[in-house]
Amino acid sequence: MKALLVVDDDQSCRKLYESEFADEGYTVTGAASGSEALELLERSTFDLVILDVKMPGMDGLETLCEIMKTKRNLPVVINSAYSTFKTNFTSWSAEAYVVKSSNLAELKRTVRSVLEERATAR
Repeated sequence: MKALLVVDDDQSCRKLYESEFADEGYTVTGAASGSEALELLERSTFDLVILDVKMPGMDGLETLCEIMKTKRNLPVVINSAYSTFKTNFTSWSAEAYVVKSSNLAELKRTVRSVLEERATAR
């Protein structure tokens, strides 16, 4: 069972993703901030991170930079309501960028695809 870390300051969004991805067979842990995510990454192992960009304190792009410093091979999928961050050089470090939608089909496909690509690359 693959373990996902969902990082989003919006509790209802985080809970929805936790529920939806758990139904898909993933183990899901939520983090409300970038700093909480980094703490969890120090203590636990995850197969993929779903990361929001607009968060108070340490935003998603800062969090991504910190993840890349210590967990370079950990795939990160940016999931933001703002497509404008796609052009930010820092976001290019992420494995994928998915614009938030009430329909999680694209995000689910992207997560599955990234994990499958990583599994076949090994």
